[in-house]
Amino acid sequence: MLNNIGLPGLLLIAVVVLVLFGRGKISSLMGEVGKGITAFKKGVSEGGQEAEDEAKAVDAKDVTPANESETNDKTKA
Repeated sequence: MLNNIGLPGLLLIAVVVLVLFGRGKISSLMGEVGKGITAFKKGVSEGGQEAEDEAKAVDAKDVTPANESETNDKTKA
């Protein structure tokens, strides 16, 4: 359905939106969209950082020796 919209159709839609909302309203709306995108990217990067920090904390917490059974056998003998 939208495959048949060409350049004239897009220009007509842009003019209608501009007339309905005005230049100031569209400008402020685009500014808010930009802030939203920036906040989303920041949240995604912080979420990834938190996941990495949790993984490092779990790795640091696990300090048990890998061959614990072998050390116990040597002390019993």
